Amino acid sequence: MSNLLFLSIFVLIPLLMLLGLWIARTTNQVRGVMVVGSSALLLHSIYLTFEFLAEREAGNLAPMLFQDAWVWFPDLHINYAVGVDGISVVMLLLSSIIVFTGTFASWKLKPLTKEYFLWFTLLSMGVFGFFITVDMFAMFMFYEIALIPMYLLIGVWGSGKKEYAAMKLTLMLMGGSAFLMIGIFGIYFGAGGNTMNILDIAGHTGGAQAIPFAQQCIWFPMTFVGFGVLGALFPFHTWSPDGHASAPTAVSMLHAGVLMKLGGYGCFRIAMYLLPDAAQELGWIFLILTGISVVYGAFSACVQTDLKYINAYSSVSHCGLVLFAILMLNTTSCTGAVLQMLSHGLMTALFFALIGMIYGRTHTRDIRELSGLMRIMPFLAVCYVIAGLANLGLPGLSGFVAEMTIFVGSFQNADTFHRVLTIAACTSIVITAVYILRLVGKILYGTCTNEHHLKLTDATWDERLAVICLILAVAGLGLAPLWVSNLITDGVAPIVDHINSASHLLSNSNPF
Repeated sequence: MSNLLFLSIFVLIPLLMLLGLWIARTTNQVRGVMVVGSSALLLHSIYLTFEFLAEREAGNLAPMLFQDAWVWFPDLHINYAVGVDGISVVMLLLSSIIVFTGTFASWKLKPLTKEYFLWFTLLSMGVFGFFITVDMFAMFMFYEIALIPMYLLIGVWGSGKKEYAAMKLTLMLMGGSAFLMIGIFGIYFGAGGNTMNILDIAGHTGGAQAIPFAQQCIWFPMTFVGFGVLGALFPFHTWSPDGHASAPTAVSMLHAGVLMKLGGYGCFRIAMYLLPDAAQELGWIFLILTGISVVYGAFSACVQTDLKYINAYSSVSHCGLVLFAILMLNTTSCTGAVLQMLSHGLMTALFFALIGMIYGRTHTRDIRELSGLMRIMPFLAVCYVIAGLANLGLPGLSGFVAEMTIFVGSFQNADTFHRVLTIAACTSIVITAVYILRLVGKILYGTCTNEHHLKLTDATWDERLAVICLILAVAGLGLAPLWVSNLITDGVAPIVDHINSASHLLSNSNPF
């Protein structure tokens, strides 16, 4: 099997799923297509992980493995080029877990079940395609494929102010895409207009001319903001809470668990990797903005009364940590950033799945109307406690591993500016503990005063399957993080070394 086909299976399976869904005539057939397809994606991502580890054990130290390309538009030097490193492998594994569990979280979704899964699968295809490609144009294409279905998934199957939330999300993300497109073509022409391949532009395989420093200072803000909008970069984060609150359960899982990770991945892979001089020169500006995101998101979560809004603002804080760590420009903090993407993807998907299950029974997400759920639905309540403990960074769960790696790495920068920002970001841990523990105490314990809630049932088999898979992943990452951390560091180290070895001297305009 060629490398092109081996990695393209992540795109071909969703395409076959779309065909199967189009042919399907009954709800059970639709569910069957989704189960088979999502299971195949999960198994292939696991197989890819083992193959990648075997290649590294055999001594293959290439920056990207399983590289291959198919010439697409030769006049513009656009190719369908694929390849993966440790970062890509981890993101593919995360995406497949979320798609698999999201399928079961949507098991009883009505109406228009078939149409819902069609758009859900198209979104998934965009996500997988984005993580396997190393051509900027192909990445942008898959990026847009992942974003466009969100409008319909929220606007049609959402709840609350779904039309407003869908339109706000679409307009802000498309605005970010406009900046991103300008930045990508600026990089392309700045590097000589000979290739769209990320590795070629970075100089690893053929060595394109370095982009002039003055141009880098123009294209870096464009690309970082373009991707940063999806990563909930302050002050472009406002679409995120409304979008999360209105989206159906599995869409919230995929949206927060995977889609927002495209922002951090793109900032690291394109904005910083290809524009290293500007990243060092202008990074301090975005470091302040991401620090605001971390603290602001945590404080905002404290004052919310809607379960989804609490988790949405928590996601703003945790995704802010990802960008914050990337901008610290050392291997430890950047490894922590990718660990945080993986950890947050798993635990926020778990949170949204549980919130959807609780809402489906109680028909409310207002914490003032919920209490005593531990006695009524003990399985869901215990799972909610585990998700909360992972969110606040309990040792033994994924959140602790990711956040400790970020803060240790960030504090390695010896200057006062970086250390003050790191200390400020650390306050988010305390704030997170406050709102999580208050939330758990309020809705799970105490006496239930709503007679309707006393008659509710606990989780069904499909809900238990989705939740248990996510809990096992969260606990597995927390208890045995070393192999994942080493896998991530394998992909992070060459990029960080490339950024820090940038040839241009920093100008005097950087005050830090």
